[in-house]
Amino acid sequence: MQTVSTLISVSLSLVLLLQPAYASDTDFVDVLDRPASHSTLSSRSLMLDVTHAGERLIVVGQRGHIIYSDDKGHNWQQGNVPASSDLTAVSFPTPQQGWAVGHDGLVLHSADGGVNWVKQLDGRQIGTLMLNYYIAQASAHPGEQRYIELIDESHRFMAEGADKPFLDVWFENSTSGYIVGAFNLIFRTDDGGQTWTPQQHLVDNPYALHLNAITQAGESLYIAGEQGLLLKKEPHNQQFVTLPSPYEGSFFGLLGNSTQLVAYGLRGHAFLSTNEGETWTTINTGTSASLTTATRDAQGRLFLFCQDGQVLMSEDNGLNFTSLASNTLPLIAGVAVERDEYLVLVGAQGVHLLTVK
Repeated sequence: MQTVSTLISVSLSLVLLLQPAYASDTDFVDVLDRPASHSTLSSRSLMLDVTHAGERLIVVGQRGHIIYSDDKGHNWQQGNVPASSDLTAVSFPTPQQGWAVGHDGLVLHSADGGVNWVKQLDGRQIGTLMLNYYIAQASAHPGEQRYIELIDESHRFMAEGADKPFLDVWFENSTSGYIVGAFNLIFRTDDGGQTWTPQQHLVDNPYALHLNAITQAGESLYIAGEQGLLLKKEPHNQQFVTLPSPYEGSFFGLLGNSTQLVAYGLRGHAFLSTNEGETWTTINTGTSASLTTATRDAQGRLFLFCQDGQVLMSEDNGLNFTSLASNTLPLIAGVAVERDEYLVLVGAQGVHLLTVK
């Protein structure tokens, strides 16, 4: 498998695939069954997402590495993880309860703030889970063609095995959340991950485009994907419906609050909506480099991170940007604001702390 991609040209590039090599076929142990190895260099290896679990920082990345810090990111300890698939995203709705997702359909759960993890789901189960659910739905709703199509898709997932990655995870609280991924993979739980329910039938995504990111802005939940896909959840029927899209290229992420929603992605494209995605205004980022992640701090400043190492900051909601670092940072895949003192960045070379004056 290739090393870190230097060009993010498709949605799955943000996953930054790195897989371990095996000595021989006789030594092979599935990464879903091999616990993540402990390494003193884990904080310097490829990391793909960062979040807060209360005051604690949690970072996830390649080969199942999960690290945590209780001193604002200066020192790191490694969690105990039962699998070594690459991890792409993490969510902690409470200081203790958290979920991480990644390649091979892996879903992990921690009940102690990221120290110890257990496996709740993996790609070997996904196809069967989908098949059983949609057979039941087809029986309960005879004549519904969508369920017949999803039964066929479930068979295909079963035949192809555990090769589909989850790309993002979002939890509303300690029991209810979503996981999304490649080829329209989307599941919901309302019991803390003890059971997962397929949601493909509730997503307006007929071409099974990749679902790259899921986030809440205000009272609404949104999904961003490839080929300009933008979706919003309708509370009355739980369906994710298509929003008007200002761009035909892939979106890698969403950033929102009670009044604004920012979508960003390929070739420096970013857009701002102030009416829950009904209309969009182009943000002039001044770059053609793909935008990999974004955040806002307590002062309302907007930060965009580019694949070429630039950090762009706007103090006027995206009207103007200042470059804070140019070609000096490795590719950044995730960011967290640490008490408005500095940014905790994770990416191709592990963890970096960036002070913003």
